[in-house]
Amino acid sequence: MRTIELTCDPVFDRAVRTVWRQLADGGVDSLADNPHPAHRPHLTLAACGAVAPERLAEIGELLDGVLPLEVRLSGLLSFSARSRRRVLAWGVVPGPALIDLHREVWRLLADAPEPNPLYLPGRWMPHLGLTRRVEPAGLDLAHRLLGRHPDLVGVFDGARTFDSERQLTTALPVRPEI
Repeated sequence: MRTIELTCDPVFDRAVRTVWRQLADGGVDSLADNPHPAHRPHLTLAACGAVAPERLAEIGELLDGVLPLEVRLSGLLSFSARSRRRVLAWGVVPGPALIDLHREVWRLLADAPEPNPLYLPGRWMPHLGLTRRVEPAGLDLAHRLLGRHPDLVGVFDGARTFDSERQLTTALPVRPEI
């Protein structure tokens, strides 16, 4: 699987990590302790089987022209994650610029194999993940720990692609090495 992701500027990144740590310190299996060295708060725009190098270049150019992009996080979302488990996420309010960007990324990925239908225009629920897969009791605890969760305005200032087969991230746009 290959993803296209937006990454947070340092202030936004710290704010999301603070919530991850709050959940972890309260006993919820949050994303605070994800061991992958490149793990960081991000917004996934697309996921598919593969992305051709020329498409990655085009997507990188597109993102380079759009970022930085200010967004607002508002409300908690819960997604099913196999069996009874759930994932808790912070919802991203999809403003016109983000919706246009998402649609344009998928236009460029029109011929990509195995598109994940949950990320396609019309189905996508933009979010930043907060927890791993948790049992209902963990989800309940997370809601109690966070209480009435405040909105947060933040900035996506970077982009990357993640290759799940090789477990590698690559910054977008891909800059030639000098």
